[in-house]
Amino acid sequence: MTHAATPARLTVEGLDQHYGSAQVLRGIALAVEPGACLTVLGRNGAGKTTLLRCLTGSIPESRGRIALDGTELTRLSPDRRARAGLAYVPQGREIFPDLSVAENLRVAARAHGLERTGAVDEAVALFPALRGLWHRPGGNLSGGQQQQLAIARALATRPRALLLDEPTEGIQPSIVAAIEEVIAGLKGRITVLLVEQYLDFALRVADTVVVVSRGHVVARGDPGSLSHETLTRHIAV
Repeated sequence: MTHAATPARLTVEGLDQHYGSAQVLRGIALAVEPGACLTVLGRNGAGKTTLLRCLTGSIPESRGRIALDGTELTRLSPDRRARAGLAYVPQGREIFPDLSVAENLRVAARAHGLERTGAVDEAVALFPALRGLWHRPGGNLSGGQQQQLAIARALATRPRALLLDEPTEGIQPSIVAAIEEVIAGLKGRITVLLVEQYLDFALRVADTVVVVSRGHVVARGDPGSLSHETLTRHIAV
C-alpha cells in the first residue's frame, strides 16, 4: 500500500545570507503552494544555489524564516529538515558512485524508514530506464542517467517538497524531456522548487516564476505574465 506524503506549503520570509562580509541573499521572500512548481531563474552568481542550500540547512542563513506547512525549519539540522519532508537534488547530483543504482535508492529509503514500503519501486516507476541499470555502480552511469538516479533517490524518501538545482545542466535532450514529464506528473502530489537556467524548460514546468538578481527578487509572476525582455535581461549572460 502506498503511504504518499501530502504536499506542503513552503515559505521563505526575509532570508539574508552572508559569506563573511559579502551579502549573498537580501530579503528573499517566496511561497510555493502545496503541489505547485515554483521556478527560480537568474544568472550564475545570482544566489540561486545559496538559496537552496539555506533551505536544506547545509549553510546557515543570517536572518529570516523558512517553514514547511507552518513548521519552522530555520533552526533545524539538515537531517531533521529531511525528515520533515524536504528533499534536495543538488547541482552535480552527488550520488554514491561506488554503490549500485539499487543501493543508492535503498539507502535513501532506509534512512527514512521506507525501505519496505514500495517507495523505491514508486520512484523507479517514474524513471524506468533505471531498472536496466539496477546493479551498475552509480559512478559508471552517464550524466543523464545519474540525474535520473539522483531525482529518483530523492523521491524514494517520499518528500513533501522537492528542491531541484539545475536538473537539465549538461543533460541530453531525451532525458531532459523525461525529467520534464516527471515534474509535470508530480504536480499536485509534491511541492517543487526548481532552480534552472534553461528558460524554455523552466517556463513549461512552472506555475510561478521568481527571478533573482544579485541576491534580490527582482520579478515574480506566472510564466505568461513575465515579458521575454524582463526574463532575458536578468538571465542572459
